[in-house]
Amino acid sequence: MTVAPLVYVVDDDPAIRRSLERLLDAVGFRVTAYATPMAFLGVADDLAMGCVLLDLRMPEMDGFEVQARLLLINPSLPVIVITALGDVRTAVRAMKAGAVDFIEKPYSDEALIAAIESALKTGAAKGRAEDIAAASLLIDTLSPREREVLEALVAGRKNKVIAYDLGISVRTVEVHRSRMMDRLGVRQLGQAVRLSVLAEGR
Repeated sequence: MTVAPLVYVVDDDPAIRRSLERLLDAVGFRVTAYATPMAFLGVADDLAMGCVLLDLRMPEMDGFEVQARLLLINPSLPVIVITALGDVRTAVRAMKAGAVDFIEKPYSDEALIAAIESALKTGAAKGRAEDIAAASLLIDTLSPREREVLEALVAGRKNKVIAYDLGISVRTVEVHRSRMMDRLGVRQLGQAVRLSVLAEGR
């Protein structure tokens, strides 16, 4: 008999925990939810292989500190961080700290499940190495200007600021941004940011 994969949810919001438990249980995952970072970290060294869904904004201890401590306690557990929509710098920081993926709120059920399945399938270290290789190949398809625009977006700069810095119009920045997204095969800026951060790790 196949054992359902494990997902560990770390979020201080009870409504979100209940929602995730219902969703993930319905699609066949075993879910254990933790209301506080300390409750999770207290048992992290004994946890079976699975995947961690980690909210970054919690009052007792933020997700970055949880992530750093988890890397020391149980580095083989892949972490997917959950962050506010459009918070590019936060997402970049999480990826550089070792998260295998990030999901922006509000997220679709399909995007969340796909991220979890990918993380469970590949694990933390092996999955990240494969993701880095794939991201590097995609980033290498960009033109020099497209890459400049992407790097500026990763740094959190707005289109107007990028246009000023590069000496081009805002419209031209938008064209480069659109072409860059097409080449990378992504629809959301967060996905492009993820690829850029991964490629830096090669």
